[in-house]
Amino acid sequence: MKHLITIILSLIFSFNICHVEAKVRVKTVYKSFNTNNQGIMREYKLYLPKGLKPNAPLIFVLHGYSGNYNLDHIGFNELAEKHGIAICYPQGSKDKRGKNCWNVGYPFQDDMKVDDVKFLCDLARQIQKQYGLSRKNTFCTGMSNGGEMCYLLAYAEQKVFKAVAPVAGLTMAWMPEKYSPTRPIPLFEIHGTEDRTSEWTGDLDNKGGWGAYIAVPDAINIWCKVNHCQESSTTPLPLKSSDSNQVTAHKYTNGKGKSQVWLYEIKGGKHTWGNKDIDTPAEIWKFFSNFVR
Repeated sequence: MKHLITIILSLIFSFNICHVEAKVRVKTVYKSFNTNNQGIMREYKLYLPKGLKPNAPLIFVLHGYSGNYNLDHIGFNELAEKHGIAICYPQGSKDKRGKNCWNVGYPFQDDMKVDDVKFLCDLARQIQKQYGLSRKNTFCTGMSNGGEMCYLLAYAEQKVFKAVAPVAGLTMAWMPEKYSPTRPIPLFEIHGTEDRTSEWTGDLDNKGGWGAYIAVPDAINIWCKVNHCQESSTTPLPLKSSDSNQVTAHKYTNGKGKSQVWLYEIKGGKHTWGNKDIDTPAEIWKFFSNFVR
């Protein structure tokens, strides 16, 4: 009799767990994640569309300096619903100014010990396992400081994120000095030519206080070489609206392992996600989807 009761209770418990999991998949989910190796409690927000299929792609979306993981307004949740993708919004840790950020080696981050490459890779693996998401089709995008983090993921030659898409992101001068990447990774930069925070022409003299960084075209050229891109094209995109800036798509293709590097140059664009001029989430997914296997 006791054995029968145990079986019944186990079935009820299993049903409840499945029922909760079903609910989890129809709305935005909030979770906390603790990086065991660094002893810091880190938070993230996870969006799982209703009916998400097993082994679905996963995209990380990173905020900028002093931002947070509340990026629902950018449009990635709608993208997730349309294409069956999971979206993760991690949150950076606080620097000595008390600002949320990603540790990318800014001069004022000299006392930060957190390894955000490890954090993001660990978090991605945990989410992949916990929710049955694809280990082969995990990608990362981010704006500003989050864009710098995308570049750092590429330079560090991690094997979790298959492609990266920095928006208004910078290649800090120390990155190519420290790393000599040989492993191709598809990369897509979206950048405004009138961005006064992340200058298109670079800032090797650190006039802006973020540290020395190289010009956007030079940053892209590095990854064209790493990816062994053999072909290139330059195409003006149709204007999104009458008050949109002109966007020119520079695409470098036919790289090693079919790798590609894209640069969307927004003429007159400022320090934003670029949604005024293009459908940024859609364009990023257009790029990432080339590498879904």
